[in-house]
Amino acid sequence: MHIVQIGERARRALTRSGGVAVPLAGFADGPYFSAAGDLIWVGERLPAMHPRAVITSGAQAGGVALHFEDLPAQGWTPRRALLDKAAAASIVVNVGQLCRALLGGDAPRGFGTLLARAKPAFPLDLAVARVEALARAYRRNDPDAVQSASTALLGFGSGLTPSGDDLAGAALFGRRLIAPRRHAWPLVAGALTREAGQRSHAVSAALFSDLVRGQSFAPLHAIAEALAANDHAAALAPARELTALGHSSGWDMFAGFVIGVTGSCGA
Repeated sequence: MHIVQIGERARRALTRSGGVAVPLAGFADGPYFSAAGDLIWVGERLPAMHPRAVITSGAQAGGVALHFEDLPAQGWTPRRALLDKAAAASIVVNVGQLCRALLGGDAPRGFGTLLARAKPAFPLDLAVARVEALARAYRRNDPDAVQSASTALLGFGSGLTPSGDDLAGAALFGRRLIAPRRHAWPLVAGALTREAGQRSHAVSAALFSDLVRGQSFAPLHAIAEALAANDHAAALAPARELTALGHSSGWDMFAGFVIGVTGSCGA
């Protein structure tokens, strides 16, 4: 398989495996593979770049091992610069404006409907109180309460990555972005990663662990960079790219990001 672009985590996994990736157990016909015991995401047209992603020049056959040669010397990895107080404050102020601009042009899905002060469709409507509890915990900047409220959402919802995982993971991504030096948040991330491993399947648990560590989809990182730089126009395009992911995964992540940054469910 010829590699067009590769995430750094996927590159390292394939380096350890000698370029061999085998179908992930339980996902034989999907785009998820295992390389040296680590999950990677392989496809000709993946919707967004990710540290685990391998974008290829052609479609791969389903259910068979893949062999990659001539691995790049370096893969894509998101930048995680420590923000000063001014840049962090810019994100808090600007995310509301971005949210309103996004809602002005697109109909939200999943937990994203909460941003428009509307109730999500079944079964997510059953978890609105849990999401509100998570927002309150972030509003109080209470790591213990955040851990408890996030745990209540893990594994909740349908789809490859449950909506609760996407929302809770992106919320912690957002909070760690604006408060990176607080020692408690990495501990919360570690505890929730272990919980996700018990409550969700391998793919969702892996992507959740990436989210809470601040290593996720390229559009999410682009949103954060643009908001920190007070560039509202630059933030809108990646926000639309993010919310296009999956049936509602992107909207769930965007809603979580808003909650983690602002402590609020609404725009």
